[in-house]
Amino acid sequence: MNKKIVIDKGPLLWKKAKKIIPGGNMLLSKRSEMFLPNLWPSYFMKTKGCHVWDLDNNKFTDMSIMGIGTNTLGYSNSAVDSAVLNAVKLGNMSSLNCPEEVELAERLIEINPWAGMVKYARSGGEANAISIRIARAASGKDNVAFCGYHGWHDWYLASNIADKDSLSSHLLDGLETSGVPANLKGTSFPFNYNDYDGLLNLVDNKNIGVIKMEVQRNNPPKDDFLEKVRKLATEKGIVLIFDECTSGFRETFGGLHQKYQVEPDIAMFGKTLGNGYAITAVVGRSEVMESAQSSFISSTFWTERIGPTAALATLKEMKKLKSWDIITKIGHQVRKGWQEIADNNNLDIQISGIPAISIFGFSSKNNLAYKTLITQEMLKKGFLASNSLYACIDHEKFLPEYLEKLNDVFKLIQECEDGNPVQELLDSEICHSGCQRLN
Repeated sequence: MNKKIVIDKGPLLWKKAKKIIPGGNMLLSKRSEMFLPNLWPSYFMKTKGCHVWDLDNNKFTDMSIMGIGTNTLGYSNSAVDSAVLNAVKLGNMSSLNCPEEVELAERLIEINPWAGMVKYARSGGEANAISIRIARAASGKDNVAFCGYHGWHDWYLASNIADKDSLSSHLLDGLETSGVPANLKGTSFPFNYNDYDGLLNLVDNKNIGVIKMEVQRNNPPKDDFLEKVRKLATEKGIVLIFDECTSGFRETFGGLHQKYQVEPDIAMFGKTLGNGYAITAVVGRSEVMESAQSSFISSTFWTERIGPTAALATLKEMKKLKSWDIITKIGHQVRKGWQEIADNNNLDIQISGIPAISIFGFSSKNNLAYKTLITQEMLKKGFLASNSLYACIDHEKFLPEYLEKLNDVFKLIQECEDGNPVQELLDSEICHSGCQRLN
């Protein structure tokens, strides 16, 4: 029998937040409405391993997004936190530079021997903007062909000026271009993953100087897609950027491109790099990265000490534990479990993503309602859970209980597919999809 869980403080604070912070918070993916509108705990008090305590001191096992995929070593990893705390004691900021940024650059070049130089930022969006600035400077051309999700900056959203649904197939639909200069229209052009002919058409007709893409998000490359893109970029003098902010250090000790043996001109690493501390890296060939000197790329807090210190400690722990192997194994285990309990309940699901970032969805018009129901019922059972799992090294021992509890919810979903109205089971509104407006 599940212990009664009372969640009061988080929803109340979220209600207040939406009045004084546009959208309620700084990250769309953490909005209450993306999980369980008005009933989601929303805020944490402390963390450890794969556990989160909310403001009511409820302890939850996080089998969901794990800090949006930042904490592959688990929350509050002792080795990483110890290194950071020592950095704080010594001093985080100074008129001089921290030596850790040089050490980290050496380490990242060692991991990426095709590269020769590194620049840092503190978020994936910043790293994407930096890489575009450098690549445009290096190629001498403005126009970008891109595939996948690459942040919030003007260069990316500009694609939606010409077609408001341009980005819908690239992770997020409903993205508005308000505030993006209209004269950026015709500078960024999307292409679909594994659609080489579509990319070739852009290169032949749009004076493309930069190709930016994720190595893989949902489905693997087909028909030598990555090799063809690399060859095309080389032949046309185009700078090829791999956005590895999400995929980096999940299947390999480095970028996912290592698995496919295709090297970019620039790669970005984020999320996993600092195990929850803010650090991103733009790694590239020297002849491309030197173009940063012909532009202006600079920021005060890109020079603080905590980020590089956390990254160095994280890389050391990753290598020691071979964390990428652990989380990939967990990913395969959870995908197998999802499929089995779906089959047992006669449910049709589709599973996608790289193993360490696995996602499922139902072949049903009620897919979003079922996602909401899963979140609601698993919360009552002590789990933060939805339709995805960003794996961390601490997850394996909790998989059996998680799958057992999830099976109970799948049984409810099967009953709904047989005719029971799912809305009668929900205590909240159906969760959002994409970028619905708040406030």
